[in-house]
Amino acid sequence: MSFHALRAQYASLLKQFIASTKEFEVLTSIPTDPSPPAETLYVLDSSFNPPTLAHLRIASSALQERLQPTSRLLLLLATQNADKPSKPASFEDRLIMMELFAHDLRSHLATTATSTSSGHAHPTTHLPSIDIGVTKKPYFVDKAAAIEAAGTYPTPLEQVHLTGYDTLIRILNPKYYPPEYNLQPLNVLFSRHRLRVRMRPDDEWGSPEDQQEFVAALARGDRENEGGRREWAERIHLVPGKTPGEPPVSSTKAREAVQATSQDLDWLVPDRVRDFMRSEQPYSRDR
Repeated sequence: MSFHALRAQYASLLKQFIASTKEFEVLTSIPTDPSPPAETLYVLDSSFNPPTLAHLRIASSALQERLQPTSRLLLLLATQNADKPSKPASFEDRLIMMELFAHDLRSHLATTATSTSSGHAHPTTHLPSIDIGVTKKPYFVDKAAAIEAAGTYPTPLEQVHLTGYDTLIRILNPKYYPPEYNLQPLNVLFSRHRLRVRMRPDDEWGSPEDQQEFVAALARGDRENEGGRREWAERIHLVPGKTPGEPPVSSTKAREAVQATSQDLDWLVPDRVRDFMRSEQPYSRDR
């Protein structure tokens, strides 16, 4: 399907979703063939503006821990985001890039994953299916509840949300939970689901030890006066981030690169996403 046809298809699906009473919907799946019922749903919630190799590393490292057809990945885009505007790329273009990213991710998994018994690559039938979904909910806890309530997936189903450390900080910030402004609304989330958090050691977020201490403080009960529970820490799995000296990868850098030094896209975004950005120019100032 051409990018023009794909854009029109997503524009139509998005219009129908926004006009509906639904709070969450899967717009398409990669591959489209039926797959076994999911036992674990990995959720990568982002603005995908654009999807980057950092997104790919977050998703692939989680899926490779448990590469099996009963695992499923949801790429989730919020049509109403509490912190970020809908520009510069349109939602339709982001959905196209999410679909391209899903193909890039499956190609990456097929290439890099090896059988522990034979040393041969896993057949594509063992690769998890990837859903492209949208939600009207701007906040993390509400998104998880909307996914659960939609009836799209079997119940009960554990959601494993793939986040960065910066997102963990926001999730555990009481200001996002009016009117009481405490962490009690998170109890439903942590009683059913988990977080897999990629650490971001730098000047802004501190060392890996600092980030581990943030979770350890929760486990000690230091957040109980804010409604935080000690047992939640057991549902938060911190994993290493980028290695020292590795250049930082971000959607912001990818948007800047396509305007200035497009060869940098080679180490910022996956292949199919890169080709789309170069051919369709979703970040052109003229659009």
